[in-house]
Amino acid sequence: MTTSDAQQLTLDGLAPRKRRKRAPAEHTPAEHDPIAQVVLDVQALHLGQTFDYFIDEKDSDAAQPGVLVRVRFGVQRVSGVIWSRTSTSDTPRSSIRYIERVLSPDVLVPASMREDIGLIANAYGGTRANILRFAVPPRVSKVETEQRLTASFQRPVGGSLPDNIQGGFAGRGTLPDGTRPSGSSFEVADSVSEGAAQGYRRIAANYGEANVLNDALHGQRFQSFVFDSLPGAQEWQRNMAWMAATSLSAGKSAVVELPTMREVEDLLPVLRNYGLKPFSPTPSGGWIGDVAVLNAQMPAADRYRAYLAVALGQVKVIIGTRAVMYAPVEGPALFAILEDAAYQNMDGMMPYPQARGVMRLRAKSHGGVFVAMSNARTVQSQWENTGPDTVETPVSGYSTAIHPLASPLKDATPWVRWLNRDELARLADATIGARVPHTAVRALSKALESGPVLLSIPQDSTSEALSCAKCHRQARCAKCSGPLQLPADRSESVPRCQWCGAAAIHWACPGCGHERMRVVRVGAAGTAAELAGLFRGVPMVLSSKAQGLVRDVPCKPMIVIATPGFEPRVRPVSNERGAAGHEYRAVAILDAWTSLYALGVDARLDTLTAWMRAVSLCAPRSRGGQALILGETDPAIAQSLMMWDSRILASKDLDERMETGMPPTVAAACVWGRRDAVMTLMQRIGALGGDWAVCGELPGMLGPVPIAQPDTVDARELEATADRVKAVVRVPQSQRAELAIRLHRETARHVASREPGELRFRIDPKDLI
Repeated sequence: MTTSDAQQLTLDGLAPRKRRKRAPAEHTPAEHDPIAQVVLDVQALHLGQTFDYFIDEKDSDAAQPGVLVRVRFGVQRVSGVIWSRTSTSDTPRSSIRYIERVLSPDVLVPASMREDIGLIANAYGGTRANILRFAVPPRVSKVETEQRLTASFQRPVGGSLPDNIQGGFAGRGTLPDGTRPSGSSFEVADSVSEGAAQGYRRIAANYGEANVLNDALHGQRFQSFVFDSLPGAQEWQRNMAWMAATSLSAGKSAVVELPTMREVEDLLPVLRNYGLKPFSPTPSGGWIGDVAVLNAQMPAADRYRAYLAVALGQVKVIIGTRAVMYAPVEGPALFAILEDAAYQNMDGMMPYPQARGVMRLRAKSHGGVFVAMSNARTVQSQWENTGPDTVETPVSGYSTAIHPLASPLKDATPWVRWLNRDELARLADATIGARVPHTAVRALSKALESGPVLLSIPQDSTSEALSCAKCHRQARCAKCSGPLQLPADRSESVPRCQWCGAAAIHWACPGCGHERMRVVRVGAAGTAAELAGLFRGVPMVLSSKAQGLVRDVPCKPMIVIATPGFEPRVRPVSNERGAAGHEYRAVAILDAWTSLYALGVDARLDTLTAWMRAVSLCAPRSRGGQALILGETDPAIAQSLMMWDSRILASKDLDERMETGMPPTVAAACVWGRRDAVMTLMQRIGALGGDWAVCGELPGMLGPVPIAQPDTVDARELEATADRVKAVVRVPQSQRAELAIRLHRETARHVASREPGELRFRIDPKDLI
């Protein structure tokens, strides 16, 4: 037997199957606009454009712009969104493939949302695929069937809604005889309109320029506002609910972004007072409601259901955490954000969009209203309120201030006392230097007779900072005013700046001229055990990240110790009525001196935000409420808290940033990765020897500063993360859009040409460290 006749022996019945070759599927291009321009779910920066695909005639009706499709890209099948349809293409027809499948029967990305996604991608130097990853949740097919069934019986029976609320209260219409059933759309509309009118009277009595905000919510043009809220356990909730109800009564949608789900839970009951029901299931199996919650941590089906209800126009009020900034609303709408300085507001993946910028950009795109509400006004908000000549960028511009009136502010604010060394000496307190001096113990003991007391302490973790050994002022860089810190590996004894990397050689304190520094270690361990000896027999509750969150406490005498962001809410007991049942009788800020050594550009702002959030839970002075600042701190922080006027600190921070060339007076981006890749990028964009080498009279580039390697046992990972650095590029605010373009273009070039080394960037970072 020859070699050619040799065969592989097989057992009977186990011979290899011969696959039949399938004939290629027959396709007929759609008669009208047969080319679909598709944004693919491919995150590479150099593949950010649309790709052309043919639409089969049988899929022409379903393949509308905004629907989800499956296509072949190279050898892979990937998902994508049809961005638009056209009749021509620059790609040769022989190279264009057909769409394999239309996945979603409904338009998931409406036309205005597609436009917004493009604007967001351009503003932050990313691609539309980058933003789609955040904006559109994973598809759940059973939810689509469920929502279409719900929509089939949501049309009002026997009449239509008034024009000003059309679509705002789906699912509750009139009966065939023309009467209004309980909970009908008209009753809900009347309730919302009446509640909004009452809310406006309260807002107008307490805040200046309230009429401008009210007119804007009813108007049809873009306006931006900065809202400084009064203190109070439920004040911001009532203000935010009024704005949402006013927008809804004017026929607009309302998008409210909140830092965490705790604030979402705080706002929902107040919205219910306006007659707005949460989006929830019905006994018949559908889901209806007026207020939807969007959160990236929700179960996939719940998140997709809420997103689809918003995209289909079934829900007009959308609240939630960072994911809500991509709610697919149409037309003029309210875009409001609470505590825009919160670190939760920035997405953690490329291109790192920031919620404040995205919300303002979308409000402007929709001709709607943007509101940044907070207790402590950010430097960004202060800069936007400096005057109508403020530089306009894609994500910022002039904003009108809504600030409390003097008399209501005095009535709503607790009595705030700063018990520093000078004040304790004036009071002849013998316990100067104690963590809780006798003056504070007496005040807190008096407050404990009628209700709970909150003690706010720093975070549980321990960190290091450098200060002057004589006057204890924080040690800062003489070149850029950045914080100084000893190198992590201690191989170098000279402190370096965390912003520009300059060595602090021949350092001298600008306050007292002393030339020596000391290491300050801050932390808050053992607070409960220490205070147990001062307040014997008093119940004590600890709420922190390490100990666990305590959601609420009864309005009874007890000491509540909490770290920032973990303050329990006060729950009224049976004999408590009104706002008094939701308030602490006193609030004390412990270890205030740790604020002197906090790092970061927004260190003082973050401190004031945390303190004002805690003090806002305290009873006003009319009900005996008082707040204590225990220890030394920056006078601007203490004065802002005592007068409940965060403009004091914001103005000081803004002046300092103008002198040192820090955001928001300039546009900035942080670039990090392997040293050679970072330096090459800086040279290509002009920050190193180019047109951006100088920003005003200051250097355009700060750094590079080494990035410490992560703790790992993988030698390959150590090699990959070796010699990583970060640098900052600064340009005038008028050139922010060009900064995003150059960073995107050169980073895409780095990826496309497969140049070695990690390279990433972030525009408008919260911190430069």
